[in-house]
Amino acid sequence: LLKNAQNEVHFKIWYQKLLAALQFCAGKALNNEFSKEAKLIRILEDVAQKVKTASDPKRKEVLKVELNRLQQFFQEVKVCRLPLNPALVVQGIEAHSCSYFTSNAFPLKISFINANAPSGNINVIFKIGDDLRQDMLVLQIIRVMDSIWLQEGLDMQMIIYRCLSTGKDQGLVQMVPDATTLAKIHRESGLIGPLKENTIKKWFHHHHSLESSYQEAIRNFFYSCAGWCVVTFILGVCDRHSDNIMLTKDGHMFHIDFGRFLGHAQTFGSIRRDRAPFIFTSEMEYFITEGGKNPQRFQEFVELCCRAYNIVRKHSQLLLNLLEMMLHAGLPELNSIQDLKYVYDNLRPQDSDLQATSYFTRKIKESLECFPVKLNNLIHTLVQMSLTGSAKPPSLETVPQEWMMLNAEKSIARATILGFNKKSPCLYLVQVVQTCNVVTFVEKSFDQFSKLHNNLQKQFPSHALPEFPNSWHLLCTDLEHKRVKDLNFYLKHLLSGSRKLSNNDLVLSFFLNWSKNTLSKDSSSMTLGPQSTDEKPGVQLVISYESTRLTIMLKHMRNIHLPDGSAPSAHAEFYLLPDPYEVSRRKTRTAQKSSDPTYNEIIVYDKVTELKGRILKLVVKSKGMFVGAVNIQLSDVQLNEEKWYPLGNSEI
Repeated sequence: LLKNAQNEVHFKIWYQKLLAALQFCAGKALNNEFSKEAKLIRILEDVAQKVKTASDPKRKEVLKVELNRLQQFFQEVKVCRLPLNPALVVQGIEAHSCSYFTSNAFPLKISFINANAPSGNINVIFKIGDDLRQDMLVLQIIRVMDSIWLQEGLDMQMIIYRCLSTGKDQGLVQMVPDATTLAKIHRESGLIGPLKENTIKKWFHHHHSLESSYQEAIRNFFYSCAGWCVVTFILGVCDRHSDNIMLTKDGHMFHIDFGRFLGHAQTFGSIRRDRAPFIFTSEMEYFITEGGKNPQRFQEFVELCCRAYNIVRKHSQLLLNLLEMMLHAGLPELNSIQDLKYVYDNLRPQDSDLQATSYFTRKIKESLECFPVKLNNLIHTLVQMSLTGSAKPPSLETVPQEWMMLNAEKSIARATILGFNKKSPCLYLVQVVQTCNVVTFVEKSFDQFSKLHNNLQKQFPSHALPEFPNSWHLLCTDLEHKRVKDLNFYLKHLLSGSRKLSNNDLVLSFFLNWSKNTLSKDSSSMTLGPQSTDEKPGVQLVISYESTRLTIMLKHMRNIHLPDGSAPSAHAEFYLLPDPYEVSRRKTRTAQKSSDPTYNEIIVYDKVTELKGRILKLVVKSKGMFVGAVNIQLSDVQLNEEKWYPLGNSEI
C-alpha cells in the first residue's frame, strides 16, 4: 500500500518517509518476506492480465500455462505468507482447482496449498480492474458497526470477509467457504426462479434434512439479513442484485462487491437502477416466516432491524469522523461533504429512537414492496444463463481450519485478571479481549474458574488442558497475588491452545455470557420457534408523556381476524377522551390483509396538561368494519415501555 501511494498527490513525501522507515526498521528476515509477497503479487497480476486479455476459446489454456509460473515461484521460495492474512503460510498451488470467473474483469480463483497440512487448501480471488480500496473501507466500516452491536450484546451473525488492495486497481479477496450467490440459487429453480416466493426456502430445505439444523439456518439468516439491511442502508451501497448477495448453507447471508456506495447508483437515462432502500424481498420474508406459518417472526425481524439501527445511530459521530478522514484518499465516491451528508441523513442522529424506528420500518416496507428488485434479479439470471459454459464454475471447498480464522471474528484473543476485591467471596476482575478487538469485563470467583475447569475435563483429555492452580489458594490471604499470577498463567495457556478448546461453548459462555451454538437467554436474543396461535387479539403500544406532549407509538397487532376468520386490511383510530369537541381522532395507514400487521407509527397529541382522568380509546377497523377496540386509563400506564393490550370485541 505504501509503494502504491508513492505517486499520491497530497502526501507522497510522507509516504516515502514511512516506507523508508519501515524498510529500515523491519530487519532482513521481514524485508525478505515482504519481497516474496511482492513477487507473488506481481506474478498474480501478470497471470490475471493475460487471462483477461485472452480470447474466449484460448482463456482456459492461457490460465493453465501461466499457472506454471506460480508453481515455479514456490519451487524457489518453498513457502510464502499470504498477504490477505499473514498468519497463513502457503507452499504452492493446486492447479486443477484454480479457475476464473465470467464477470467483466475475469478475476482469478487461486487455490493455495496450506503449509500447515492437512488443514486443506486456502482459496482466494485475485482481481484486476477494480479499485478495492473502496471495498476495504466499506468492509472496515461494517466491521466497526458489528463491533458496536457486539458491545451491546447483539450478535448479528455477520460474515465480513477480508479484502486487500495490493496496487492500483488490483487486490486479493477472501473466498468464504461453502457460500453461493443468490443468482445461482435462482438459476437452480428455473427461468423464473427470481420471481418465485419459495426459492430460498426450498434451497435451505434441500440442504437441511433435520428440523433442528433447518431452524438454526433460519435463525442465522434472520440475524444476518437484518444486519446487512441496516449497514447497506446507512452506507448507501448500490448496484445490488442477486450476483452480489451470497448465502452459506448454514444460513448466513452477506453482500459482496462494494464498487458503488453513498447512494451513487447506476442510472439508465433518468431512472435509478437501485430503487429499493436495501435488499429485503418477499422471498426472504417467506423464508423467515416459513411461508406465512409464523407471521409474528416478521414483527420480530422489524424489531431486530430497528434495534440494530438505533444502536448504530448512537455512534453516528464516530462513523462520520471515520469517513471524513478518507475524503482526501482519492476514492471516486467519497470526495465531498455531500457524500458525508448522505450518511448523516441516513443515520438521522437528530431523531428520537421512536422516530427512527418508525422511519426504518417504512424503509423495510418500501424494500419489501419494490418489484423492480425482482425484475433486476430476473435480468441477471437471464444474462448469466446466456454466459454459461465459458469457464469452469467455482466449486465449493471444505473449510480449512486456519481459513476459519478469517471468520472467527467473535472468538477470544486473551483474558487477563487485572485485580481482585477483598470481600467474601473474592471476585477477580477479568479483561476479555475478543479477536474483533471488542473489550469487555467480567467478575468471576475462584470457584467459578474451578467449575469451568471441571466441566472442560469432561470434554477434553487431561493432557489437552493446562494445569489448574492448587485449591489451597481458596482463602483470601496475602497469597492472593500469587493466585492471580497462577490463574493468568492458566488462562494464557487455555486460550492459546487448540482452537477447539479456546472456541468451546463452555469457554465462550464463561467469558462472554453467550454461546455460539445456542441463542443467548438475554434480551438481545429472540426465540424463533413456532409461534403460538392461541394468543388473544392484541395491540402493542409505547406511550410517552413529556411537557404536555402525549406520544403513542403503535408497534404491532397480533391474531386479529374478521368475523369470517379471514385476515383484515386493518387500520387503527385513536381518540383522546373526554373529547367534547370531537377533534382528537387520529388514524394510521392501512396494513393490507394481515392478521399480524406491523405499523411502528407515531401518534402525537399536544397541549395535554395532565393524564389524570384521560382515556385513550383505540379502535381497529378494516374497510369500515369493526375488528377490535381497547380503552386505556392513561393515569395507570407505565410510560416509555412496550406493552401488549388485549383487544375487546366491542367498543366500550
